[in-house]
Amino acid sequence: MDKTILVIGTYDTKDQELHYMCDRIRALGGQVVSMDVSVLGDPSQPTDISKHDVTAAVGKTIQDAIDAGDENGAMQIMAAGAAKLTAQLHAEGRIDAMVGLGGTMGTDLVLDCAQALPLGVPKYVVSTVSFSPLIPADRLSPDIQMILWAGGLYGLNSVCKSSLSQAAGAVLGAAQAVEAPVRSRPVIGMMSLGSSCLRYMKLLRDPLEARGFEVAVFHATGMGGMAFEALAKQGYFAAVLDLALPELGNLMVGSVVNGGPDRLTNAGAAGVPQIVAPGCADLIDFAGWQEIPAAYADRPFHAHNRLIKSSGLSPDERRALIRDIAARLATARGPVHFVMPLQGVEEWDREGEPAHDPEGLAAMIDEVRAAITVPCTEVDAHINDQAFSDAVLAVLDGWIADGTLKV
Repeated sequence: MDKTILVIGTYDTKDQELHYMCDRIRALGGQVVSMDVSVLGDPSQPTDISKHDVTAAVGKTIQDAIDAGDENGAMQIMAAGAAKLTAQLHAEGRIDAMVGLGGTMGTDLVLDCAQALPLGVPKYVVSTVSFSPLIPADRLSPDIQMILWAGGLYGLNSVCKSSLSQAAGAVLGAAQAVEAPVRSRPVIGMMSLGSSCLRYMKLLRDPLEARGFEVAVFHATGMGGMAFEALAKQGYFAAVLDLALPELGNLMVGSVVNGGPDRLTNAGAAGVPQIVAPGCADLIDFAGWQEIPAAYADRPFHAHNRLIKSSGLSPDERRALIRDIAARLATARGPVHFVMPLQGVEEWDREGEPAHDPEGLAAMIDEVRAAITVPCTEVDAHINDQAFSDAVLAVLDGWIADGTLKV
């Protein structure tokens, strides 16, 4: 069960802490590859990968980093080298997981290293700013783990040892326990929301599996969309059913509950077949703690829970969102099919429900007809009706029949 953990940090200023964590991993039966990303100082003992190795990985020297002029410029060079070496070490089978340690500077670098590793490789960050709003969501890998480095600004103590030892045990345990994704069947990535709002995944999952696919459903609440896009960028999916797009509306109005600026682009860039629908494209979601922009302060809000609150997009905003969707789809290098449910795009917009807005839905349908340039199927049904799921499956079956999609 021996596993090898890459331990990344500035071994000049955090020498004691990093060596303590390395020692804990070894004491638990693991092995270590240490990587020094220092610039000015030197560790108390040589690391497996020196700072010179790190800069050389991107054709630079430590002097180049020093000459960068400031800490940020220097650490950008170190981050580029460290991320490249992290990916290389994993590709060569030399590491099974990684853990990094740092304040804001070290955390910034370690986040790049984590993003260099694929899904299923354990990635831990011990940081003085773990879970902080200083860290934008798009810097987080889909399966990253973080622990606050409490009391760890300078020197070892009983408080910070608690964080460091937990991280050592967690990363080694994860490396021993993880079942890394194995694509024995082609994977379909699907976007949705909770089943009280969108239910098509319940109607689609079994038929898709019967056709020979594995189905992975992602929650369209920001981080879910980012994980979906990260895997789409890697070409992980055989096809995507991107049927829930509230994260794009949230991005448009300035909500932090968004999937990043590259939402609805990576599958297309990779040439992956896409079936797209505007599920929940009538809603705005704001973080429960987020101050509502003045332009939306007079709209009725529904507090879903203490983490999230929702309102609706106006007819004009829905038109703008559809135009944005159309522009993103127009860049796709693979097949795209748009499916428009004419009777509603989420459960709460049915007649008698709080989000029912016939004018807004009519504006959305009209803009779809005007702006969407990819093949489009209109379904005289609600998105949660069986007829909508049947239409999605019909498109998919057509792609299977003509060889576009292989099972």
